[in-house]
Amino acid sequence: MKLTLVAGARPNFMKIAPIIDAIKKAQLDGIKISYRLVHTGQHFDANMSAEFFQQLAIPEPDINLECSGKTQSELTGAIMIAFEKELKKNPCDLVVVVGDVTSTMACTIVAKKLCVDVAHVEGGIRSGDMTMPEEINRIVTDAISDYFFTTSRLANQNLIEKGVPESKVFFVGNTMIDSLLKHQNRFQKPQFYHEFKLEQGNYFVLTLHRPSNVDDEHNLAHILHVIEESVHNCPIVFPVHPRTAKVLQKIPLKTSNFHFVTPMNYLEFNFLVSNSKAVITDSGGVTEETTVLGIPCMTLRAYTERPETVNLGTNELIGTNPEKLKPALKKLFHGKWKKGTIPEMWDGKTAERIVAIIDKRYN
Repeated sequence: MKLTLVAGARPNFMKIAPIIDAIKKAQLDGIKISYRLVHTGQHFDANMSAEFFQQLAIPEPDINLECSGKTQSELTGAIMIAFEKELKKNPCDLVVVVGDVTSTMACTIVAKKLCVDVAHVEGGIRSGDMTMPEEINRIVTDAISDYFFTTSRLANQNLIEKGVPESKVFFVGNTMIDSLLKHQNRFQKPQFYHEFKLEQGNYFVLTLHRPSNVDDEHNLAHILHVIEESVHNCPIVFPVHPRTAKVLQKIPLKTSNFHFVTPMNYLEFNFLVSNSKAVITDSGGVTEETTVLGIPCMTLRAYTERPETVNLGTNELIGTNPEKLKPALKKLFHGKWKKGTIPEMWDGKTAERIVAIIDKRYN
């Protein structure tokens, strides 16, 4: 059995890495299974150097398709053309895609047009926000995939309500959490930790990259102002996304407790998160990690595709109005933030379940 594993961005590799570990374990157990790791090159990430793969024991991709595009359509087209050539040259029994980036959708379409089965890891999640390119990617990918590995029972329900046979939907857990738990004892203190005089439980981590939050300089300035005046002089560490950095240059900042840093590597970022007082973010993946790490999280979005982080975890949806942060931060400082629990099957064994199911169906 031959698999093609597709990744388009750094978080995709964190989701695929446990699957590769599980494949290698299955090989040692005598199971006939092999894989080819394809990086579409969708996102350029300065932190995704050879050190990134070595540090987290992720194999380097067998090929980087080096796709790019200024618009969603250009990017989709470039990936489809390149992946079609790749798949024809290196046939497989099953293409495995993860998450909701453009590469996920584009490679799924190509595989199905070539009559190759597709398994979608993180299938069935929905935000309900059709202004998000990721939501379009999820819907299209799920409409034509053959098998679905889900992170929650709600994701199962979303798929079944759209007519997907229950026999093709598997609630297995979250491979991102597999990676988090595997590397938790290897988190690394950033060099700036002491320079910024950070103390455990006495600083905030901020991440912002969604257009609704960062593209308008006045809105971004408003967000930063509300945070600054509401955190009781606690330091705020802000790893700045390239999209956000362009807008920040236009904002006159007179603040002493904001610490702007470049995007961080996985081990250092999660050290920072796991020792923080709370996280303010608009990232879906960060809300999963804070839930497992037991760190309060405030999400500056109106919708989430990961409702389990709110219903069970430590995350709260704040909305897109920065003023809504004030009562949330007040609740945090009054010690009234919810404790949260870890969602079902987020236990570090998701990838093993995925590979076992694939083996049962293809060997």
